[in-house]
Amino acid sequence: MTEQHKDLNINSGILQRNIPEELKPVSDKPQVVNTPEGRYYVSALDLDPSIYNTILLISNKNNSYYSVTARPKNAIFTNDHDINSAYIDDIINLAFGINSRAQVIRGIGGGKVIDAAKYAAYLRKLPFFSIPTSSSSDGFSSSSASLLIDGKRHSVPARMAYGIIVDTDVIKSAPDKFIYSGIGDMVSKITAIYDWQFEVANGVGTMVDSAVMVAKKAVNSFVRTPYEDIHDDIFLRELLDSLAMSGIANEIAGGSLPTSGSEHLISHALDKLLDVPGLHGIQVGVATYIMAVVQDHRYERIDKVFTDTGFWDYVMTLNMKKEDFIKAIDMAPSIKPHRYTFLHVEKYREAAKALLSTDEKLSRVLK
Repeated sequence: MTEQHKDLNINSGILQRNIPEELKPVSDKPQVVNTPEGRYYVSALDLDPSIYNTILLISNKNNSYYSVTARPKNAIFTNDHDINSAYIDDIINLAFGINSRAQVIRGIGGGKVIDAAKYAAYLRKLPFFSIPTSSSSDGFSSSSASLLIDGKRHSVPARMAYGIIVDTDVIKSAPDKFIYSGIGDMVSKITAIYDWQFEVANGVGTMVDSAVMVAKKAVNSFVRTPYEDIHDDIFLRELLDSLAMSGIANEIAGGSLPTSGSEHLISHALDKLLDVPGLHGIQVGVATYIMAVVQDHRYERIDKVFTDTGFWDYVMTLNMKKEDFIKAIDMAPSIKPHRYTFLHVEKYREAAKALLSTDEKLSRVLK
């Protein structure tokens, strides 16, 4: 394991409060950032330039993001670039355009800006602070980034977060689809771990028990959380804490095996097949239920979580097609041919495809 999270702070209103002295505000006047998810103050997050030269990537209302340099003498923000890209070449240009005196990169926003920030930090070998404004996946805590190469999404190595700060008030203000996406991504650890165990039982790879323990703890803690509404603080804190633990499990394992199995292969295939792919966690969530039934492993629990949270009701509004999932299941083994998940075995691929027509739940939510 090369690096670890140094700090994790998930709380209500944390972006509006002063945080430790070494992270004190640059100015007494709060700076308000408009994002697609809402408005929030960032002054308490700006490292004093006398301590660090700080590069911030901050999402804006146009779904692009600013590369911003924190400078002394009350000139808090100087807009360097306005970028609307997840293409790897653009992020490379951004990274190597950063001032050589920079000591920290922090991403404030959704998946696009977090991926850009941690990949830029990886290229420049700088510490990365993750400040997500949505709960759509475990990407804010993982050491990989989803970027576009030749127009298709690929997972590339990225910087593990040195620290994570999440404001549950900001998460609540985001559209519910991002919470549902996080739910789908979180429960996928159930099938991912089972796939890993299946691989090892068939002589492919080795198990890292401590990584499995952390990933299991994360998902089990989440699915057993008592709540009345998905906007409850206790629910969101548990979701985000569990997603962060998933990233740590990956770092312990030296890869994504504890958190990404056949269900993620289906989602990656959908990304390649569809002109406009859906949210990662939504695709992964549906694929998780499919694979849990094929594995005959905890699918009742997954169905209960999806029913109680409203995940299935949301999926019904998306016009997701069975035909696309059939194609994705066939393509899935080619996404990572070196692996040996359930989908790398023909009889399980056929079972997964048949399920799309025979399972009552899938027949209801997919077209």
